[in-house]
Amino acid sequence: MLSYKVIAFDCDGVLFDTAESNRAYYNALRNQLGMPDMTEEEFSFAHMHTVTETLAHLFKSPQARLKAEALKAQMSYTPFVAAMKMEPALIPLLKKLRPLYKTAVATNRTDSMPTLLREHDITPYFDLIVSANDVARPKPYPDQLLRLLDYFKVSPTEMLYVGDSKVDEAAAQSAQVPLIAYDNKSLSAKYHICSLKEIEDILEL
Repeated sequence: MLSYKVIAFDCDGVLFDTAESNRAYYNALRNQLGMPDMTEEEFSFAHMHTVTETLAHLFKSPQARLKAEALKAQMSYTPFVAAMKMEPALIPLLKKLRPLYKTAVATNRTDSMPTLLREHDITPYFDLIVSANDVARPKPYPDQLLRLLDYFKVSPTEMLYVGDSKVDEAAAQSAQVPLIAYDNKSLSAKYHICSLKEIEDILEL
């Protein structure tokens, strides 16, 4: 018998296809500082890690990093939200989950998360949002998932985490939380799905 009480989600690549918005955002930072667009390796890193980690990765010298951080502080993220594509099954799934389960987000996003939620009007669907700003260590460390477990007063086996990357896999394994791997068969997970709608079958909704 299923005994899950909390369903938690990563943001990028799960709730939203944010690849193009992330690419556009970091390329805008680089271009305004006279640098070329990211390589595919740089983009892959940026798509999984926090903005602080990404700026350190993309702007190697201390001087360039300081300029990038100053530019980031002045540049609104709102224009890039429009490039995000919500997973088609997200809202119907959340509406079915909410009466029965607590729902949450654990993401390596930082100060852009409130804007994203507000612009897409999905804040009311979640009981708790834990971003990289809310913990000492972002994913791949388990701190965000441990925060959720403590907040909801549940055991690791009573929560499912939906993620799509190696950092999600590592965080789930460290927290001993079962992982639902979204559109990534290379991950070690309890379940593998290609659409959020498949969670309805897993939970027998």
